[in-house]
Amino acid sequence: MPLPWMDREEELKRLDRALGARDPALVVIYGRRRCGKSRLVLEALGERLGVYFVGDEREGTLQRQSLAAAMDRVIPGFASVDYPSWESLLVRWGNEAPRRAVLALDEFPYLAASGPELSSLLQKLIDDPKRWRSHLILCGSSQRMMHGLVLDASAPLYGRAREILKIEPLLPGWLHTAFPRHRTRELIEAHAVWGGVPRYWELAVEFDSVREAVRELVLDPLGVLFEEPTRLLLDEMQEIVQASSVLSLIGAGCHRLSEIAGRLQKPSTALSGPLRRLVDMGLVRRDVPFGTGERDNKRSRYVIGDPFLAFWFRFVPPNRSLLAARQIDLVAAEIEKELPTFLGHVWEELARRSVSAFEVAGRRWRPAAPWWGTGVDKRALEIDIVAESVDRKALLIGEAKLRVGARDWPGLTKDVLDKVSRFPFAEGREIIPSVWFAEGAKPPTGWVAVDGAQVFEGLR
Repeated sequence: MPLPWMDREEELKRLDRALGARDPALVVIYGRRRCGKSRLVLEALGERLGVYFVGDEREGTLQRQSLAAAMDRVIPGFASVDYPSWESLLVRWGNEAPRRAVLALDEFPYLAASGPELSSLLQKLIDDPKRWRSHLILCGSSQRMMHGLVLDASAPLYGRAREILKIEPLLPGWLHTAFPRHRTRELIEAHAVWGGVPRYWELAVEFDSVREAVRELVLDPLGVLFEEPTRLLLDEMQEIVQASSVLSLIGAGCHRLSEIAGRLQKPSTALSGPLRRLVDMGLVRRDVPFGTGERDNKRSRYVIGDPFLAFWFRFVPPNRSLLAARQIDLVAAEIEKELPTFLGHVWEELARRSVSAFEVAGRRWRPAAPWWGTGVDKRALEIDIVAESVDRKALLIGEAKLRVGARDWPGLTKDVLDKVSRFPFAEGREIIPSVWFAEGAKPPTGWVAVDGAQVFEGLR
């Protein structure tokens, strides 16, 4: 079931502006697969005169025939000619296409693989206004390939784009639009599994519950998302064994570089590059405690930054043999036991992400971070949320809990105040204690508390 149009208004406005320009414009659109790049292009094309073509893995001869057939709808008779090269096809399009028509080449890396000269050829054509009169959209899922073909300083088309749009996953707050009947707990579950990838939402909305969708789409070896992480990694890497191994270990709870290296029996230095690549791709996030410099590698923790991959690597690889044997019920039951703890971590991250989205206690806050280390009493201390006010005069310190009952509040507030008293950075600043609870009873009077509805509303 197609989802309603969501959260791409700024990108669409920029694309419309570029395609409405008098002079030919190059627009580059990239980002991970299934995030809505193609739909954005089609929305922008609308009733405009143009060609939308999706590249594939066929030989260049066959792709040119298909592209010529699409161009024939704009230039009658275009497909009646055989084009022995990309140059012969694109030169004719450049000369004969109506001014301000649009040529949209989706999955451009596939086209470039069949014709390595494509980027240089397009560069020469669009640099010459006498040979090129149409707008050009280049779109691709492989960020590695798009950088090499278009975005890197050494790429032939570098510096020629009027707009470069990286399409990110949707913000969690839009889940309610896709799943309007879900309550807060179900929205957290949906985010924990599907993240912000609209195609995953589109697949999941056909099912009555998150659990049913997980069983059919993710756990069943016949499910369309069972091998999705492999496809994602292959988009970006020629060899994925090491990346898959690192993600599996992080998913299993190894968060420090030394732990990961030890489990793989490799020196830490051998993993710095692969981890940095995963961080650059947005698949892994490197966390450091609040107040710690970004270069402090000793206190870093690595976590899987994409919710779908975090769920998949936590539960699928350890159970692959059982799933292959169709023991799906057994695996689903094990997931159910571990789900509260898993969701607790997901809720903590949602709460942190929302801190800077709205006013809390009458102030605006900088992005939040967790904190872990030794308290002023020399005992180990962990805090879910620490944020500095925009004016740097106050600190927000908070705990995130999935559910807080009426009887839980006294102990929880006491626990938060105890952590505040032990926090090393507290002296000399106003401290705002807080609780971020997904659902449950109202907090005591005078306490700063943010519930799940506020968090999801802020994250959109």
